Amino acid sequence: MADQQERIDSLKARVCAEVDRLAARLVEASRQIHAHPELNYQEVFAHDLLTAVLDDEGRDPLRHAYGVATAFEARAGREGPDVAVLCEYDALPGLGHACGHNVIAAAGLGAGLAAAVVAEEAGGRVRILGTPAEEGGGGKVAMGRHGAFDGLAAAMMAHPADIDLIRMDCIAVEQMRVRFQGRAAHAAAAPHEGRNALDAAVLGYVNVAALRQHILPRERIHGVFTRAGDVANIVPAETEMLWMVRSPTMASLQPLKERVVACIEASAHATGCSCTAEWEGYPYADMIDNGPLVQTYVANAARLGRQVVDPSVIGRPVVGSTDMGNVSYLVPSIHPMIKVADDGVPIHTAEFARAAGSEQGDRAVIDGAKAMAMTVVDVWCSASLRSAVEADFERRPRDVSVL
Repeated sequence: MADQQERIDSLKARVCAEVDRLAARLVEASRQIHAHPELNYQEVFAHDLLTAVLDDEGRDPLRHAYGVATAFEARAGREGPDVAVLCEYDALPGLGHACGHNVIAAAGLGAGLAAAVVAEEAGGRVRILGTPAEEGGGGKVAMGRHGAFDGLAAAMMAHPADIDLIRMDCIAVEQMRVRFQGRAAHAAAAPHEGRNALDAAVLGYVNVAALRQHILPRERIHGVFTRAGDVANIVPAETEMLWMVRSPTMASLQPLKERVVACIEASAHATGCSCTAEWEGYPYADMIDNGPLVQTYVANAARLGRQVVDPSVIGRPVVGSTDMGNVSYLVPSIHPMIKVADDGVPIHTAEFARAAGSEQGDRAVIDGAKAMAMTVVDVWCSASLRSAVEADFERRPRDVSVL
């Protein structure tokens, strides 16, 4: 037993040393992606930058992987447990990298490259996956439909926050686009001839607002008008809205979606308009964090001086949604949060975007890469850990489709 632990410690020391060797390039990659924010499925710069690093390190990446133009994959190792480290690199409209995906990309890249160096010796395989379009585009869902996560023993990524947490409280979500069709008329000369599609949209918004007080405390419904008419003196004939509907689990999401659609359809009926409500077809599942895998990451982060805490214990949850939740239904997964910003700075803000491109962000790249690489080593080298991970995974819901 002592010899095995010495072997694991030696492998961990080597992957950390490899991250140190790569540190300048990883930080530069993070900074470059931060300086060139790209939206869903448009991440050409990030895709090319990250795959170029993989090329330079001799990892022969597969570009445009799994049917997604800005996805990629690189592999190392020939046999043994296969572990995926995921990179995200899309940005937010108007806010750039206010979710810190530049840090996720560089930390995942570093972890995968470091693990690759010892894969053969450790008896494992590593898969470095570039997963675009997390911010509403369902990139992992699209990749999963093409087999990106088949055969994995575990999958992991580390997400930026203002504190080190064992998890993000990720709830299920799906987006819906609504279109109202009315009839145009001169708003002054003949308003009675019109059917006001803007009134339909406004009433739909009000209906949903009334619904909000009668939903579960952790459920969320939020929407915007994306088209509201053209000029004030013409009764709007067409309007459009975008909605996001969130619920704690995939199972509870479906009935909430039905209630929201009822609100929308009622507003169309009341105004004499017609409507279409189209779900975008790639719901994000709730995140099922694998307990033994989380604790392994926590122990490895502690070796680096990071205390990763449980948000439910300290009362500081970070709530959101991610397509990593879908992955967690397919394979044992973790999604810990890593500190890149001062306490109290929330994600999806301009202040957080600045932090993601700062020295704190740089430190998170290096520490995140090391903590995940060491966790990969543990999965490879510990049969008891793999058994515990699998046992925990077997308790997930099995009657829910996530792809």
